Amino acid sequence: MSLLEIQGLTHAFGDNLLYKNADFTLNKGEHIGVVGQNGAGKSTLIQICTGQIVPDEGRVTWHPKVSVGYLDQYAKMDRERTMESFLKSAYAKLYQLEQKMLLLYENGAEDEAALQLAARYQEQLEGQDFYNIDTRVSQVVTGLGLTAVGLTRPVGEMSGGQRAKVILAKLLLEKPDVLLLDEPTNFLDKEHIAWLSDYLAGLDNAFMVVSHDYAFLEKIANRICDVDNKAITKYYGTYSEFLRKKTLLREDYVRQYAAQQKEIKKTEEFIRKNIAGIKTKMARGRRTRLARMERMEAPEEKEIKPQFHFAALPLTNAEQLRVKHLAVGYQYPVLSNLEFGVSGGQRVIITGFNGIGKSTLLKTLVGELMPLQGSFHFAEQAVIGYFAQDLTWKDGKKTPIQTVSDAYPGMVVKEIRKVLARCGISAKHALQAVETLSGGEQAKVKLCLLMQRPCNFLILDEPTNHLDAHAKEALLEALSEFSGTVLLVSHEEVFYKEWAKKVSAKVIRVEKK
Repeated sequence: MSLLEIQGLTHAFGDNLLYKNADFTLNKGEHIGVVGQNGAGKSTLIQICTGQIVPDEGRVTWHPKVSVGYLDQYAKMDRERTMESFLKSAYAKLYQLEQKMLLLYENGAEDEAALQLAARYQEQLEGQDFYNIDTRVSQVVTGLGLTAVGLTRPVGEMSGGQRAKVILAKLLLEKPDVLLLDEPTNFLDKEHIAWLSDYLAGLDNAFMVVSHDYAFLEKIANRICDVDNKAITKYYGTYSEFLRKKTLLREDYVRQYAAQQKEIKKTEEFIRKNIAGIKTKMARGRRTRLARMERMEAPEEKEIKPQFHFAALPLTNAEQLRVKHLAVGYQYPVLSNLEFGVSGGQRVIITGFNGIGKSTLLKTLVGELMPLQGSFHFAEQAVIGYFAQDLTWKDGKKTPIQTVSDAYPGMVVKEIRKVLARCGISAKHALQAVETLSGGEQAKVKLCLLMQRPCNFLILDEPTNHLDAHAKEALLEALSEFSGTVLLVSHEEVFYKEWAKKVSAKVIRVEKK
């Protein structure tokens, strides 16, 4: 049964055409992984499905009475509400039914009809496993790594990553007919990604998941939706099967396109030579057939791998950062008694459960937050380059060209276009409002800004969250070539593991004490 039908979808941001007359269908029980290059339109597709974006053309039709759950990591939440209260709101209707039942039992002792109605309510609650709600909540909280946060913790006291996990937890508890998840693993550690993989793979309900974590997609998806070349193509099978099929189809298309181009060139040459000669009638006929020919579009060039490079200022091997008895947080410490030092040229990776306070630590080190206790000190020669994981802009309406120009007024537009292109930002996307770009493209713009100012101490907070495989590989190469000090926060062990061995990086795991 079809749950969602998209027909004739055409949509563009400015001159950047994402889809042209594209069709797509989501059927009951399908587990779909949505893939494509940064900027292809994956997140936009999800937002079109939820009605957040109205397409330029086309029809989006949901089957009547289908419930849809969307992972909105920036949804507004009552800051005073506890995690437990927020999660149990997934069962609001069942709790209302319980209240009706209790009132009937309490007030209908002499009323047989009321008691019968109360009994029916109780059967409904039992049929929907109402009395195991606490167990289900506990399973999801544990699976997503929220146990340490505490069920009684108010939402307003949580980090952005913790709130995102709480929103995801509620969606899983609600079990809508269709789940729409955009990069759900961004704030999860590998243990929790494994749990989510098993959970989603075992669901009877349908879902669409945007992700650059291809190992994750391999485990959860039985269909792949490929957003590429202005089309939306659904492949049946796992992610690895999709890769094989797409490679074969692309090779076949390239062969057909080359053959058609050869035929067109041969026909045009015949027409040019014979249009005014003895064979003019034959030439005119071929010209008519050529005009009526449905020409294949040229295959899009394969994604060009970005080229990141961080210009390094000189530094000595002396200690560049010393942290002593440091406590960081907002109203109260989230991490306390931190002690470590970083030498010149050293690579340091900070790990720990998402939401434990790693970003808070970095914000403190770069001066965005005041330390609650203890101290830290950078060497005089340390020049910091900072990448914050939040995709926020002073003016999101400005284009990447304008954004870079504002930060570096001395750069001419031609030079700005060149450095953006080197970072994987196309000419079209360079003229698009930066807030409308995909998460991966916005991250590339941020990396481009960082690259323009030489430094010798890079502080990077989850830089790979939105990057595709090519961009991650390019970033890793740039970090390997950088001769300065690197302080990296990352939850992607697969990203830093081999690099850490190669450069003998120091790994600091932060934990609550």
